[in-house]
Amino acid sequence: MDQPGDVTFYLDPGLLQSARDGRHNFIALVAKTVSDARLRVFFEANSDAARRASERRPGYALFHMDDPTHPRALTMRRSYFYPFWQIETSARRWEWKVALTPFKPEEVDAVEAQKFFGFWRKRLFPDASDTPAPHGPIYIPLQGLVRQHRSFQSCSPVEMIARTAERFPDSDVIVTLHPNESYEAADHKALETLGKAYPNVNVSRRDMVTCLNACEMVVTQNSSVALAGFFFRKPAVLFAQVDFHHIAGNVPRDGEDKAFAARRNSGGFESYIWWFLQEMSINAGRPQEEVTTKIRGVLRRHGWPV
Repeated sequence: MDQPGDVTFYLDPGLLQSARDGRHNFIALVAKTVSDARLRVFFEANSDAARRASERRPGYALFHMDDPTHPRALTMRRSYFYPFWQIETSARRWEWKVALTPFKPEEVDAVEAQKFFGFWRKRLFPDASDTPAPHGPIYIPLQGLVRQHRSFQSCSPVEMIARTAERFPDSDVIVTLHPNESYEAADHKALETLGKAYPNVNVSRRDMVTCLNACEMVVTQNSSVALAGFFFRKPAVLFAQVDFHHIAGNVPRDGEDKAFAARRNSGGFESYIWWFLQEMSINAGRPQEEVTTKIRGVLRRHGWPV
């Protein structure tokens, strides 16, 4: 039996009010796309219970960042930078289409990519430097749960720091804490112990742009700082699964030796940024017809009647 033509967005309070007022550009464009296909749009408050109950509600559901709870639900999530978005069947970025699609730089228009890269680099990171730093420090931006080894990681973040410091004993290793994460006393103690074991490891309060300008490379689990670093033309080594792995050294895929060796071949930052953000994401800043056409294609790929 066909599903009724309803689409319900489940949104947290601030986003919910913005969507209801029509002030959220991307949600408004998704709503227009499904409305043009004669599906009714509803905005509801988000909660665990509401998302679970959506399975019993006829029609289709869109969550924001949360994992879909049934086959008629999708999740939407910003592709790191505004106004770029993804609509997917999983909240886990390494399961997204972009993560599973091979990057083919030879198919990218180099002139268009350079133009796109320059525009967004200036807009997002106006203080980015063009000066190479081949002998700069190794920059390790931490996320949360620094002592835990989670299923999508090759090792714990603390172990990642130790392995990197041991591999590059003559390089400074600058470690920064995530400003929006809460760290326990045991986390700080673990980092302090690392600093004593490896004299080249230093925990710093320096901001991201300063670190990216100065560093030789970024080493991280899957922090978005590595993707930002591509705008600074800095190679990255990733210790966890993520969607922007294609031109980075990839420990889960290749092991540490190959991943760190691969950084020397890193390049094509301009082509990759264009492919990742413009080709493989939904750029909600483009003309309306172009955006709704792309949204329609994504929803159709997921089996929605648009």
